[in-house]
Amino acid sequence: AGDTACGFGNTAMMLAEKRYLPRVWAALVRVLTVPRSLVAFERGALGPSKDCAYEGPYLKAITGYPIALEGAEAACAHLSPLGNIAKATADLWSNESVQNVKLLGEMAPTVSLEQLVYATRLMNVAAGEGPDAARTLRDWFVASDAARDPQAWVLRPDVVVALAGEIVQETSAYARTRRAALSALARLRQAHRAGEFALAPKEVSWLDRLSRQADELPEDEAELIERMLPTLDPEKIRVAEYLESQAA
Repeated sequence: AGDTACGFGNTAMMLAEKRYLPRVWAALVRVLTVPRSLVAFERGALGPSKDCAYEGPYLKAITGYPIALEGAEAACAHLSPLGNIAKATADLWSNESVQNVKLLGEMAPTVSLEQLVYATRLMNVAAGEGPDAARTLRDWFVASDAARDPQAWVLRPDVVVALAGEIVQETSAYARTRRAALSALARLRQAHRAGEFALAPKEVSWLDRLSRQADELPEDEAELIERMLPTLDPEKIRVAEYLESQAA
């Protein structure tokens, strides 16, 4: 078990699905959730991570611990561009919230359970056929999603391993988050230029805009806090308590 950053990552994903914010921003937020969720493992969590933590592949790459994931069969709770690629690295395949409503086939939880059974049955058969078969299925899961959305692209195993290696070069949560932003945006720009994933024209400007903003992040966390203090409402955030918890 462990904490997750789905409150940030999945909120961004769902807002992007509704076109309330750019998909490249949601892709970046996903990578930025890694340092936060990693804290639980540094404090003793052994996994598997929570299924809605789509940052799980990064946690697995860094810690080696098993992860739970969800995807196509979680459409009962939310839409996403990650339905297949999430299966590529899962140790446990699960689902999201299912309302107890009547469908044509049966009650929704029963229908959802059947979908999970078929999905896991296929993955188990591939694994049982040996490493080559398992890798082939894994690669199909990746190829079917990765080029269609930057949010899926950042879950490509090779991208995950590369960015995870960047993140662990730092020791503090802020430094890791800053490194994640700079590295992820650099790789997203490079991959977009290489045509590795689709991106609407209006999203390209956001990729450049986010990169400029990330470049302005100071190396020192205290400097960032000083910059942000004048913009915060003291009635809504108790900065002193946050700083005390950080010091502890």
